[in-house]
Amino acid sequence: MLSLPVAVCGGTLWPRNLTGIAVGAGLVCVAVVTNYSGFAAAEKRKFIDDLIGLRHYADNCPTSCHFLPAHHRSHVVSSEISTSGSQASDEISRRGFVAVGSAVATATSLAAGLHAAPASAAGKSTQDKVIVGVMGLSRGMSLARTFSETPGVEIRYLCETDTNRLNAAKKSFEGLVDYGVQTTGDFREILDDPDVDILVCAAPNHWHAPAAIMACNAGKHCYVEKPCSHNPWEGEMAVAAARKHNRCVQMGSQRRSAEKIIEAMKLLHGGRIGRVYYSRSWYANSRGTIGTGTPADVPPHIDYELWQGPAPRQPYTSNRLPYNWHWVWHYGNGELGNNGIHSLDLSRWGLEADYPTRVVSSGGRYRFDDDQQTPDSHVVSFQFEGKKQIIWEGLSCSRLGLDGSGFGVTFHGEDGSIKLDGWGYSLHDAKGKELERVAGARSDAAHIANFVDAVRANDPTMLNAEIEEGHKSTLLCHLGNIAHRTGDTITCDPSNGHVLNNDAAEDLWKREYEPGWEPTI
Repeated sequence: MLSLPVAVCGGTLWPRNLTGIAVGAGLVCVAVVTNYSGFAAAEKRKFIDDLIGLRHYADNCPTSCHFLPAHHRSHVVSSEISTSGSQASDEISRRGFVAVGSAVATATSLAAGLHAAPASAAGKSTQDKVIVGVMGLSRGMSLARTFSETPGVEIRYLCETDTNRLNAAKKSFEGLVDYGVQTTGDFREILDDPDVDILVCAAPNHWHAPAAIMACNAGKHCYVEKPCSHNPWEGEMAVAAARKHNRCVQMGSQRRSAEKIIEAMKLLHGGRIGRVYYSRSWYANSRGTIGTGTPADVPPHIDYELWQGPAPRQPYTSNRLPYNWHWVWHYGNGELGNNGIHSLDLSRWGLEADYPTRVVSSGGRYRFDDDQQTPDSHVVSFQFEGKKQIIWEGLSCSRLGLDGSGFGVTFHGEDGSIKLDGWGYSLHDAKGKELERVAGARSDAAHIANFVDAVRANDPTMLNAEIEEGHKSTLLCHLGNIAHRTGDTITCDPSNGHVLNNDAAEDLWKREYEPGWEPTI
């Protein structure tokens, strides 16, 4: 057994009751934190820095401190320390680090048994650089730019299986920052770097959940693009991985951080239009045909083996990369998973609905006769407990969506309606008369800033689009596609969204994986 000195601290600034343990070289710090009293985020971050970061020890420690998730608190010493208001900082300063001999045996034996996560796993000071690796450089390049513009963030890696795209991205990105960036074709090099805090996954859909799970297993936080999974089973696995490792995992549903969208949701949830019972959402585009592909040699600049990753191997086909994999079930989720996820997430948020009870789909590939397997014209209905319903319409090949727009969400209540038109909203009375129109702005930067703040605090509860919420919304897309592919009305368990009494639908709950690639926790 290790013999380590123990220090105990207590305070009131952390937003939930938990007991943590910070393990540094030669030190165990048992942090007993109680009675959150509404302090600002900056104050919470400073407290975390002082208490868990052990800044005054860090310069002399060969390893950083690590935070033990709340579920271990029953194994460590716990005491209630009641401080509040202006007394909090005085109390913390006065007590400092007070040695408590009775905690040594419990805390040190626990510390000896801990599997030390990489140093990046701990909460970080606002003065520390947050180190990021970005996987997938189509959407990923936009994310890399936004992350790099976030204060205190450094992009360490750009990762892409297409070397032409990778080299172009490196050249472009290095013109935006004043430091060098490493490139790799294998994202596992990012996970192996102990200095990396965050993996950004913007690879194709079949990579989203597996990469997020592997990131959590490696002690990294993860920003995962929408949809957060390729199938329902791995979405549940991603949630479980985030919980087991206490990692911040945020889905790229950036409207969750949009100021005016949040304002509209407060109106909805505050009863401004009465009881809300129905939501319509839609997406419309003018996509062309993907043609008919043929088997082809893999281009020398593409690592097709790693591009496929967890997906069972299929021959390279001339018309699937770089984008048309979206319309092939083996890799993608159709328009419903590609863009429907954005509006469905808003519908579910506004209705305060979790898992549906009944899902019905109608549609098909109507516009072109080509290799596309997913529908280009698609209507899905989701019913929920509490007399609530969502309807989604997707038109991939006709730009004129509902109300004449390509994207939108409406909410219908007993006393009126609210329409979200991208980043703003309008309020309507019960007769449809517009009462107010509020413009909004894109929120990519705000969404990423929210994620980085949560990573610094090592607190997933700060996230605006935490993985469990992302999974619930993504599951609607999966269930809509399952209903389409089976041709059946899908009945679901409202407690978790699982399919009931339908073997064909249950077969689509999980995919087959390439040997060696099935996600594990």
